[in-house]
Amino acid sequence: MVFAILAARFMRLKHFNIDLGSQIFLACSDTSRLRILNLILTNGEMCITDLEHILEFTQTKTSRHLLYLKNSGILTSRKINQWAFYQLKEEVFDITRQIFQFLSRDPVLQKDQQVFQTLYTNRELSLNKLQIKPLSQPR
Repeated sequence: MVFAILAARFMRLKHFNIDLGSQIFLACSDTSRLRILNLILTNGEMCITDLEHILEFTQTKTSRHLLYLKNSGILTSRKINQWAFYQLKEEVFDITRQIFQFLSRDPVLQKDQQVFQTLYTNRELSLNKLQIKPLSQPR
C-alpha cells in the first residue's frame, strides 16, 4: 500500500521541470488566476459558468484566465454540450496544493469558497444541472 502511494506521487512529479515550475509561478502572479486555481483545487472539476458566477467575473475575463492556465500546462478541460469543465492536471496538483497552504486564510479565497458552498447547497452549479459525475472529486 505504501509503495503504491509513493509510486503515484512519483508518477505525478515525473514530468515536473523548471519550465513547468516557471509557468506555475507566472500563473500565480495574478489574483484572478489564484482565485480560479483555489476553487478548482478545493472543489475539483469546475464549469466556466460556475466560476463566472462565484467570482463575479465576465465571461471574457474568466475565459482569458482559464486559457492562460490551460496553455501554461496547469489545467485541462472537457466539454459537455455548451459547458466547459476545467480541472488541475495531476502533475501540478502537489505543488499547487502546497502554494495554497500558505494562502488558506486569505479572506478573498475564503469568501469564494463560501459562495461556492452556497451555490452547491442550492444546486445551482452546472454539474448538478447536468447530473453528471465530475472527473475528480472535491478534495
